[in-house]
Amino acid sequence: MDGLIQRMIRAAKLDVSLYEEVEADKTAMGQAMTVVVLSSVAAGLGNMTMGGLKGLVLITLIALIGWVVWAYLTYFIGTRLLPEPQTEADLGQLLRTIGFSSAPGLVRILGILPFLRNIVFLAAGIWMLWAMIIAVRQALDYRSTWRAVGVCLIGWLVQTAMLALFFSLVGHPTMMHHGGP
Repeated sequence: MDGLIQRMIRAAKLDVSLYEEVEADKTAMGQAMTVVVLSSVAAGLGNMTMGGLKGLVLITLIALIGWVVWAYLTYFIGTRLLPEPQTEADLGQLLRTIGFSSAPGLVRILGILPFLRNIVFLAAGIWMLWAMIIAVRQALDYRSTWRAVGVCLIGWLVQTAMLALFFSLVGHPTMMHHGGP
């Protein structure tokens, strides 16, 4: 557990060598999933007054599914649409690096303080995006940070459209009521 905590701290500090390390460490998949779950739970707890326990569970499940979808989109976009000559990656490398890029999201638990919620979620979102750009750049062996930004932007647009469609069909977790049938 100490190794995971140290890795999460390094990921949150945007330590490029951490992203190289987890890219190469095939045993880090469980740790990456743990980071995604912890970050999702922190977001759910930080937003608990809006979604309750049902929202927390749903947000965590959506985050796990979103992590896999995001990694696949990034893999496809980064290796098929926008590769550099030296780009070589597999889905596992992206799952691990992107999973660890969720580490800054742990601060979202501070959203339990209503006066901090908006600023904490905004700051965490920006911090996680920057971590993801680093994760993508390292996993795809890019020399260009701007190419990683492009991959993340295209992936974000596709994922946002998919989530909008999903929520339009089933409703948003924070809009669900707290009890009853």
